[in-house]
Amino acid sequence: MTGAVPGDDVVVALDAMGGDHAPREPVAGAIAAARTGVRVLLVGDEALMGPELDRAGGPPPGLEVVHAPERIRSEEDGARAVRAKPDASLVMSCRLVAEGRAHAAMSSGHTGAMMAAATLHMRRVPGVLRPGLAVVLPSMAGPMVLLDAGANAECRPEHLAQFALMGRLLAEDVLGIPAPSVGVLSIGEEAGKGTELVQQAYALLEGTPGFVGNVEGRDIPMGTARVVVTDGFTGNVALKLYEGAGAMIFNKVRTTLTSSVRGRMGGLIARPALRSLKRFADPEEYGGAYLLGVRGLAVIGHGNFGERGIANALSLAARGVREGLIGQVEAGLRGAA
Repeated sequence: MTGAVPGDDVVVALDAMGGDHAPREPVAGAIAAARTGVRVLLVGDEALMGPELDRAGGPPPGLEVVHAPERIRSEEDGARAVRAKPDASLVMSCRLVAEGRAHAAMSSGHTGAMMAAATLHMRRVPGVLRPGLAVVLPSMAGPMVLLDAGANAECRPEHLAQFALMGRLLAEDVLGIPAPSVGVLSIGEEAGKGTELVQQAYALLEGTPGFVGNVEGRDIPMGTARVVVTDGFTGNVALKLYEGAGAMIFNKVRTTLTSSVRGRMGGLIARPALRSLKRFADPEEYGGAYLLGVRGLAVIGHGNFGERGIANALSLAARGVREGLIGQVEAGLRGAA
């Protein structure tokens, strides 16, 4: 399913057995999302999900349980597990999209397995060399897109060129950023800086819509480019550093404000602003990452997502479907061919 879908008709298949706190948090997140109007297929072991649903008073309208007797664990080889366990919750979530029962799949489980299952069952968009993981991050300029954030540890220059196109379409069509700027992550702004991969990607992207050249790591939080492309190894390191630095700064501020009577008094005054700051820097607020380049919409969340992160990820998936993101990517690639 690649075209835009009316809001009330969007169905997202959720892997309820994926993540560090499954099935408790996925079930809670699915219930929260269903209560906001997102239709959810909750895919997992009925025997394990049942008590969680009972504690919540049963499934709300818009939530349907789909039994999947197996699960893929974090220590397994992702691609092998997908083929060995066709009835695993993660695999079945992707298959439901391929079969037309759902418009998108979401999991906080095994990233490699999710990529393998999405590629196997949804198939790649024609012309896509490698699907890429696109994560939406906060910046001083507003939301920005980083990709690849971990799907492909090694990349070729042409992969980064496609990531730039797909990231620009995501930023423009889903995030509503007009004419988003695009940069290649490097160790300097000059065209000759960086690895051979970076230099060749720069040459491929020069003159393309929105391209502003190289950007450095410090430019990501500033929003110097609203789309930043890199290989998956570098992107995942940058993502984890970004999230860790944000958590450290917030915890340091909180510790300072609770370490003395004067600090606690100031903390009471600053509490609304601190709550806003925490939400701004919280990965759960942004709901995970899109896997771009497959012919169905897939969203991958953090393994430690709680109820709010899962609910936001389901909303992120539904938003991509409503905006026809996959169709936009297909059309963009055809136009660039």
